[in-house]
Amino acid sequence: MKISVQTEDFDVSQELAQMRAANPAIGAVVNFVGLVRDRNDGQDIRAMELEHYPGMTEKSLLAIAEQARQRWHLIDAVIIHRVGLLQPLDQIVLVAVASAHRGEAFAACEFMMDYLKTEAPFWKKESTPEGERWVDARESDSLAIDKWGNLQTQVESQA
Repeated sequence: MKISVQTEDFDVSQELAQMRAANPAIGAVVNFVGLVRDRNDGQDIRAMELEHYPGMTEKSLLAIAEQARQRWHLIDAVIIHRVGLLQPLDQIVLVAVASAHRGEAFAACEFMMDYLKTEAPFWKKESTPEGERWVDARESDSLAIDKWGNLQTQVESQA
């Protein structure tokens, strides 16, 4: 399992090739790549700055990946999340999941992304023509995790 919080861009093809080469039992790899949009809430976005809490962020991402591994039969998982100043169309996040079968890989990837959007300690600041603004969590992201149950409660009960 690979967890990385970094300023550098990542190569999706390289990450997926490394994952596939690691285990011949892999039958499915599902991935999600998030990009910086050029518009949000009706305003142009010039740039986005992502901040995080070092150490705490990696632990949070690892907990999300471990919870996915406990729910589904996963062979491997990768979460790479960028921080720092990013421009529209820059890659922000890669979540990739490998399993023997596609159903488990799709479900685990969606689960990991849903929890990453709501539980991981990242803060986003957008630069618009009108100035800078912090991005609040979306209600739709909070609603998306309802189908999975409470991750924090599950992680604490396993400790």
